[in-house]
Amino acid sequence: MSVSTAAMMITTVSPAIVQKSQESLPLSLLPKCSSLREIQQFHAFAIKSHLHWGNSFLSKLIDALTLNPAPPSMYHAHKLFDQIFHRDVVLFNTLSRGYSRSHEPHQAIVLFCQMLEASIAPDAYSFPSLLKACASAHALCEGKQAHAAAIKCGFASNAFVLPTLINMYSQCGDVKAARTIFDHGTDLCVISYNSMITACVQSSRPSEALALFREMQSRRLRPTNVTMLGVLAACALIGALYLGKWIHEYVKKNGFSSYVKVNTALIDMYGKCGSLEDAIGVFKGMEFRDTQAWSAMIVTYAIHGQGILALKLFDEMLQKGVRPDGITFLGILYSCSHSGMVEQGLGYFRIMYSDYGILPGIKHYGCIVDLLARTGKLEEAYDFINGLSIEPTLILWRTLLSACAGHGNVDLGKKVFDRIIELDDSHGGDYVILSNMCALNRMWEDVNEIRKLMGERGVVKVPGCSSIEVDSKVHEFFASDGKHPDSKKVHRMVDEVMEQLKVVGYIPDTCKVHHVDLTEEEKEVSLRYHSEKLAIAFGLLNTPPGSTIRVVKNLRICSDCHSMAKLVSMVFGRQIILRDLNRFHHFAVGQCSCADYW
Repeated sequence: MSVSTAAMMITTVSPAIVQKSQESLPLSLLPKCSSLREIQQFHAFAIKSHLHWGNSFLSKLIDALTLNPAPPSMYHAHKLFDQIFHRDVVLFNTLSRGYSRSHEPHQAIVLFCQMLEASIAPDAYSFPSLLKACASAHALCEGKQAHAAAIKCGFASNAFVLPTLINMYSQCGDVKAARTIFDHGTDLCVISYNSMITACVQSSRPSEALALFREMQSRRLRPTNVTMLGVLAACALIGALYLGKWIHEYVKKNGFSSYVKVNTALIDMYGKCGSLEDAIGVFKGMEFRDTQAWSAMIVTYAIHGQGILALKLFDEMLQKGVRPDGITFLGILYSCSHSGMVEQGLGYFRIMYSDYGILPGIKHYGCIVDLLARTGKLEEAYDFINGLSIEPTLILWRTLLSACAGHGNVDLGKKVFDRIIELDDSHGGDYVILSNMCALNRMWEDVNEIRKLMGERGVVKVPGCSSIEVDSKVHEFFASDGKHPDSKKVHRMVDEVMEQLKVVGYIPDTCKVHHVDLTEEEKEVSLRYHSEKLAIAFGLLNTPPGSTIRVVKNLRICSDCHSMAKLVSMVFGRQIILRDLNRFHHFAVGQCSCADYW
């Protein structure tokens, strides 16, 4: 029965029944109102029935306006709030909670100040919504003041307040403070652990997130679906497939398999850990798939170089009547750019808004720049960026700079570099790309000038780092670094591998070593101990013959390591799955899934 139908029925019965129903039926209907229109109908009936004057009733109506419609109707809720002369802390908390969930979170901060001015003391329920609002508004200064107020009122360690404090500091970029609060917390509950695990994942500290999960288990705290989302995201970040598989088993045994979001996180984890088959298995086993689940599978196909399958799945998604979102199109555009499907990609970009009303974001624009630039249409990509109605960001210019390096267009590369350093002159990778381009064209004066500039500005090159998971432990290797306990064995293994590869035609690509003062032999040595070569050698030493070697690298794989990995897959009979900054490379029997187009 709808709210409007119930109201009509009430107004047609006898006055005695109406009077009796005023205390029961109307309020029982209120939680069932799912839209602003239904709440307004309910309010109109209440006015006719003289129910609207009481504070208790108005409080419940405000509560409904802040909870039931999506998004909450804060304008109407605040209008009702203004009608109440004697306000208490519950009313303030109710309205504040609504603002913390709305597009105007800063209003919750204003409301808290008004409450203090009215000499109304906050309680334990006042601070969670206030801190959530500070987090949404990225208002660190106000968040610190709220923290201080919580301490003064004695609520900082409250089970409801502590997790929101951790979340506020994390969302505002101060993860160190979040961890300090967590570490000094007493009687930590699962919600506090969830907040800290999420904070670690969002700040790219996955190992710390996984350590917290193990600590939870040792304290016999039962994880929730939010915990699972956090630890699966952590596994995805570091490519910890075997740990991810263990967590998948935990999910199945502990009743989390029915959560669509958990299954979606499993698809994402398997995709980012290099197991396309497992991702497909989870997707096919889902009883219900929402837009996020379809999008996760499309993106997984995309990053694994399966562009045709991604487009096919997109068509199937539309046939099922599932409406795509911005993430879906990001996966589609990424598929097209990494498969050289220029016209198809431009076509999908056009229908994003024309057919689905989805406004492109910076990442969508980045895919189009990449789509054009990869195929050598560098000037078109440059004009595309300059023609945007929004201010171009670093991601667009850096995408084009990498493409200029790939196609050897140093003149355009210089122009793009100048645009980049106007926005950010502190990223070492930008200088290195331009320096390498100049070195390839034997423009040594420019190379020296760039290196001098890096020194003056204190810019350093980001070191290459590759990780590999063996026996549920993640091992990290840096280029030419000897910090790993088995580094001597690994270096010897690299030497042996290189000698065997030379027999089948491997020639070090020393033209990519841009140091004019190095001899050819020294250039070969500098190439030999790149981080991904060390990780692959460690995998050959520590995994059974014939098993798959999985490596994650923080930068784009270089052409020499790419050639080396293809030959290792052939000579040693291993499949190598390597995830670099851009995508996955599946090496098998001397070939790569990217078809040398990366």
